[in-house]
This record gives sequence, structure tokens and C-alpha cells, in this order.
Amino acid sequence: MPNGLRVLVVPDPVTPVVGVAVHVDVGFRSEPEGRTGFAHLFEHLMFQGSESLEKLAHFRHVQGSGGVFNGSTHQDYTDYFQVLPAAALERALFLEADRLRAPKLTQENLRNQVDVVKEEIRLNVLNRPYGGFPWILLPPVLYDTFPNAHNGYGDFSELEQASLDDAAAFFDTYYSPANAQVTVAGYLDVEETLRLVERHFGDIPARPAPRRPSFGEPLSTGERRQSVMDAHAPLPAIALGYRMPDPGADLDGYLGHALLGSVLGDGEAARLQRRLVHTDGLVTDISASAGLMGPLDARDPDTFTITAVHPAAVDPDRVLAAVDEELDKLAAEGPSEDELSRQVARWSAGLHQENDRVMYRMLGLGARELLYGRAEISAELPDRLAAVTPEQVRAAAAALRSGGRGVLLVEPKESE
Repeated sequence: MPNGLRVLVVPDPVTPVVGVAVHVDVGFRSEPEGRTGFAHLFEHLMFQGSESLEKLAHFRHVQGSGGVFNGSTHQDYTDYFQVLPAAALERALFLEADRLRAPKLTQENLRNQVDVVKEEIRLNVLNRPYGGFPWILLPPVLYDTFPNAHNGYGDFSELEQASLDDAAAFFDTYYSPANAQVTVAGYLDVEETLRLVERHFGDIPARPAPRRPSFGEPLSTGERRQSVMDAHAPLPAIALGYRMPDPGADLDGYLGHALLGSVLGDGEAARLQRRLVHTDGLVTDISASAGLMGPLDARDPDTFTITAVHPAAVDPDRVLAAVDEELDKLAAEGPSEDELSRQVARWSAGLHQENDRVMYRMLGLGARELLYGRAEISAELPDRLAAVTPEQVRAAAAALRSGGRGVLLVEPKESE
């Protein structure tokens, strides 16, 4: 659009609902030093009223139409979304445009939401077994730079120091139309939808998009290890972090890592499940996955993770050695055709199930358009995964074994 806003329209004539999402190109990695958790705090502020609507009016308008709504903060973006009956499309567009134009930033709202975020951290991290494991605790072991290594949920003292000037500067910098994207999906007419988008978003004043820095940093060499105490954890846990290929530049290499995660950890027949859980009894639970917050959810760099919970009597080095042996086998021989095809089938079934819901289809398309400039990746994924060869998975395992890694050990803290 003339003000820089990008618009993605996804018609679906068989779905009786419509979804509207706004993706903003700012996440944990963009927040300034000294203000950890600010991107997430600002997401909360965007729900506290706007230029035209008092606090809670947005909620009432969506729920009164029979709809649902939410928002979330990720490494490289923040999204706001709602799904309503198709007849309420214009209402949804008005609501999202109104707060993108001018959220209600007041001292009362700021202080209230700082307290809400602090309580959320207490609930989800500080007072919960394995809180922050691994997405908060693992990055500072693997990465060196502030954007990649800091705690995106936030530090209490830094959240408390956040000011209205900080909030206004953050909004002015990152919440310009040129730094945002609207995705509309579901039962809609394309031309009418574009007309309505223009009506509601077109008069938001243009501001330049901020320069998007690269968050790349040199690959770590060797192994980095760190231990943390967890007063609520009943058993020790371990997390391994490895760097992955850039999905924007080497999508096939990235997907090779994604399927490596499935071969290692998805289902009872997966290699780490068979070896470490059922055969050796070294761990009680183990998983492997591509992406710190899920596959294809961030730009480069992103993290391949392996996490496990193990009995206190088991030395974590035994777990590490067993994982390395399984990776070495895959790096030498790769998976069998049958083994790989089973995991491709699991992926494809999950993708089709996810895309069956307008909300998840809309959010996936919107995120991939924002991150990589190609929403089509979402539609191509089943075929691209099916085309991944055992050699590509073998190469992914070899890359993990030849690169550096971070090792996070979670140790239960005995009660005093």
C-alpha cells in the first residue's frame, strides 16, 4: 500500500469464517539492551485500548461477534490475530487498524502490564519445573551477542524501569505500516477485502521502516557447557543446542535438519527414543526439533535442540555419549528410505491437520511471508519435505557433529 503496509489475501470458499492477522517485524532480538522483555511487554500494551476504543472494548467486539483473538511475541516478529464469522470481516479490520494507528499508551496501562508480565514470568518460568527450558536458558550457552543470547521474557528490574518514553519510541520505530503486514484469510471476496483494507489501514500515516540488522554471529567452536539449578525440577535435565542453516538462503538444508529432528525424536520408533528410553534406560523423556520456537519461525540464526530428562543416578555425560553415537551413525549411513518416509508422513499429516484451521494456516502464511518473503513456502512444505533425501539427513547429522554446540544441564536443587 502507499504507506508501506503489505497485504496478503488468502481466499478459502469452503470455510465459513475469516481471520485477520497483523505481523510486525519486531521480536525479542530487536529489543534494546537494558530493556529485556520489552517486545513482549509491548505486545501486552497493544491490548489496552486504542485511539477510538477504551480498554477491553476490543475484547468485547471480537467475543460479541463469536470470535477469538490473541497475540504472541517471537524471536523476529510479533503477531496479533482474530478469527470471526465471515460477516464480521470489516469489524476485524477496523479493530486491528485502530490499534496499529494509535494504541493507548498511558502510565497506568504501562505499570499494570509490567505487573501482568511479571506474574506471567512467575507462573511460566520461576515457579514452574523446567521453566524457561530450553528457550530461555539455552541461548546464552550457544550464542554470544545480546540479540541472540538474552532472555526475551524479560528481567524484572529492567521491566520495572520501562518508561512511557520507551514505549512511544518503540512504537514509533517498529510499528510503522512499512514494518507490518496484514494477512486476511477465509471466506472472502478478494477485491472487496482489498477495498476494506484500504479503507481502514490506508490512512495510517506512513513512517519509514527501521533498518533490520543482521543477527548473524560466528559459529561457536567446540562445546560450551553451563549448569543451572532448578528448585522445582524433580529430575535432572539436559539440553543440546546446535546452529542450523539459514532457511532464507538454504531451505533444503534447513528441511534436512527438520527431518533429522524427526528421525531422532518423533515417535516410539525414533532413534533416540529407542536407544536412550527403551534400550539403555538412560532418560525418561527425550525430544529433538528444528527451531528454538518451532520450525521456520525465525530468520538466521536459529537453533536445533535436543532435550532430555534423566534419572539422578545417570551421569549426563552418558546421555551425551549416547546421543553422539546415534548422530555418528546417521552421519555415516543416513536413515533408511523407509525410516525417512515414515517421518515425512508424520510431518505431512501434521501439516495438513494444522492447515485445516484458518487460524493456523493464516499465521503460518503470514509469518513466512514476513520472514522470508514467500508465503508459498507453507503450501510447498509437504512436497519439499517429501523430496528430502537420506543423503540430506545424513549431511545434517554430520553438520551437527562437526560444529560447536551448547550443553545446558539443569540440576534439581535440594530443599534446605
